[in-house]
Amino acid sequence: MNELVNWINGYIWSPALIYLCLGVGLYFSLRGRFLQVRHVKEMVRLMFDGKSSDSGVSSFQALAMTLAGRVGTGNIAGVATAITFGGPGAVFWMWMMAFLGASSAFVESTLGQIYKEKINGEYRGGPAFYIEKGLGMKRYALVFAIATIFACGVLLPGVQANSIAAGLQTAMGVTPEVTAGILAVILGFIIFGGVKRIASFAEVVVPFMAIGYVLVAVAIVALNIDQLPSVLALILKSAFGMDAGFGAILGLAIQWGVKRGVYSNEAGQGTGPHASSAAAVTHPAKQGLVQGFSVYVDTLFVCSATAFMLLITGKYNVQGPDGSAMFTGLSGVAAGPGYTQDALESIMPGFGSIFVAVALFFFAFTTIVAYYYIAETNIVYINRKVHRPWLTHVLKVAIVSSTIYGAVKTAEVAWGLGDIGVGLMAWLNITAILLLQKPAFAALRDYEAQKKAGLDPVFDPVKLGIKGADYWVGGKGDKEGKGEASAPLGQPVRDSRGS
Repeated sequence: MNELVNWINGYIWSPALIYLCLGVGLYFSLRGRFLQVRHVKEMVRLMFDGKSSDSGVSSFQALAMTLAGRVGTGNIAGVATAITFGGPGAVFWMWMMAFLGASSAFVESTLGQIYKEKINGEYRGGPAFYIEKGLGMKRYALVFAIATIFACGVLLPGVQANSIAAGLQTAMGVTPEVTAGILAVILGFIIFGGVKRIASFAEVVVPFMAIGYVLVAVAIVALNIDQLPSVLALILKSAFGMDAGFGAILGLAIQWGVKRGVYSNEAGQGTGPHASSAAAVTHPAKQGLVQGFSVYVDTLFVCSATAFMLLITGKYNVQGPDGSAMFTGLSGVAAGPGYTQDALESIMPGFGSIFVAVALFFFAFTTIVAYYYIAETNIVYINRKVHRPWLTHVLKVAIVSSTIYGAVKTAEVAWGLGDIGVGLMAWLNITAILLLQKPAFAALRDYEAQKKAGLDPVFDPVKLGIKGADYWVGGKGDKEGKGEASAPLGQPVRDSRGS
């Protein structure tokens, strides 16, 4: 099984995808005049702007739902894995992926808002919607929807569940079978409650878990502040092959940094647009900017917290391409949450291991919930035409089963399957947003022009020549985004191709 999974990943995660992720992020950054820097203040302001409505959630709830997907086991176990196989320099390339990826996140989430639909009283959107409505490529959209249902409903939940089980077993001696049962019960309760329950759950849990984890990391860095300059120097030197110990694995540093960066912050992968499309806003660019900031929260804050804890305490291992040990800070510990647990335990005995296990539980569990919402949205997309409501019930059984299976299986198989899912979605979505970038940047320019004029931006796709954005035609967004009663839709644009 391992050999087959690794063989598939060898093709999906070829250097072509690595450089595509970096290249697209750089291109979008240049085209948007580094919007991720120019609009940081606006990103923060918009997080708390707007209200939920009967059909949609608030900007903050949508951000929390997205972060529920972004902030997961990749922030703890994934960082440890990147350092193991790519050296400390992989951390720099995770940062670089976040910086460039923020522009990709803006593009995909703005497109999600532009081409969203109101289905069964709820806002739904994502890559499948904008591929069909913006590009007019229904078969391509269906392929993405099926790949995403399979990835988020079957492949990816096991990675999160596996890390939860490993963390709880290390810290508290809880057997994987018991963990699997607990996860199944709680997950079932939440996913049967609909998007509103998912949003409410994420709104409370995500900020609590992320802030708490970062504060503990800041405390550890503060206690070892004298080591911070040397750790930063090690990261930078290793990232560019200038470190004597890790210079030989420069290519692996880039590969694992980008790979785990994409897995962790999901920029360009196509997951973010699903939650961002559920937000009730007056202009698509508003939620696009908010989602750009979510990449910063995930990687620059949470992933960096893990990296600094590992590198400052020296509780990490690095392997060469042939499997030989290049650095051993922990013996007998596989790459994963155990690194972070040992790092914290060495500084906070009796507390560190349990804290990481609890943090990992919340990080990973909220991600599983987000995966369900993403997969469900793609089933809703398919059901617009085929009307098979039983597919949602099959998904619920599948994701609970995948969670149980992942909790009791080996980490290597779980991570390998997860990488297949992430890679497939990344290939399909990045290609789509490259083809459909024009409406997103038209929306950005329109937003900036209205802000400069002192207005609260309202989106009019007809004025911008954007076709297929049926929901927004007739002044729809200026009502929903303010929590007021929705206005009736105007005459929809019939040509479904983007401009």
